Amino acid sequence: MLSRVAENLYWMSRYVERAENTARLISVNSNLLLDLPSGIAPGWAPLVDILGLRGDFDSRIKESDERHVLKFLIADRSNTGSILSSLHHARENCRTVRDILPREIWEELNELYLYAQENVNSGLTKRGRFAFLKRVIFGSELFIGILASVQSRDEAFDFLRIGRYMERADMTTRIIDVRSADLLPDNVADLRPFDTIQWVSVLHSLSAYQMYRRHMQTQVRRDAVLRFLFKDTLFPRAVRHCLDSVEECLGDLKNNQQSLKRVRALVRKVDRTKIETLDQVTLHSYVDDLQLNITKLHNSLADAYFPKTFQQQQA
Repeated sequence: MLSRVAENLYWMSRYVERAENTARLISVNSNLLLDLPSGIAPGWAPLVDILGLRGDFDSRIKESDERHVLKFLIADRSNTGSILSSLHHARENCRTVRDILPREIWEELNELYLYAQENVNSGLTKRGRFAFLKRVIFGSELFIGILASVQSRDEAFDFLRIGRYMERADMTTRIIDVRSADLLPDNVADLRPFDTIQWVSVLHSLSAYQMYRRHMQTQVRRDAVLRFLFKDTLFPRAVRHCLDSVEECLGDLKNNQQSLKRVRALVRKVDRTKIETLDQVTLHSYVDDLQLNITKLHNSLADAYFPKTFQQQQA
């Protein structure tokens, strides 16, 4: 497979996943702010931090209120991580590789982008927000479903899956890092019930709540949530499952030695981590290290499979 085609497939998948993740974060945060007292609610600024967009946001936008953050994350074309920009980039990558994908993939992605473009202003209003976000999430999930149903299990499918799971691993660690920093201090006993609400929101941000309850069979507690989101091998957005999936796909590709070495080292790191020993400070350091190694894994993939003159600058 041509390296340019491989990169287009990889980034198309990442951008679709990014649009879905951003839509779900906004939806869950909207509900979280309704559940928490105004004095302890995290507000909207943490969403910018989760998505790694603080520098761009602060350089152009002076207020972190609801209106400015939502416009930045949903509709700002200058923000390459906004929903509209992500869908645009996904569509453009898809357009260049249409000949190796099922027609239904292009049709769905094109339709989703056109919907977002035409309804983005409605998505910025309180009345239209949830319908807009729901359609973006549904369209992204439909994209994955079509791929699973009609795409041949070839190298193209492997690069699509690698892109999806790299984006998921990155997003899961980002949500854990920023959201856990927003949680209430342990010595404020009167606010413990709200702490549970916040951990529930972490699970909902990853569509993980029901699977957590099913597999962990316990109430929502910090250590159990972290163990599930880092170490579970069955849940599709758990870090360990994402890394396992990347490793599986790499096994089908040539020139995979360095990337396999990196992903296997990451798996060992996750496996050896004792969740109960991570306080807030060490959790932050641990997640920072994971994110650094996920970036190194991305760079290894780029060196092995993507042309140096064409590498897209989103990670």
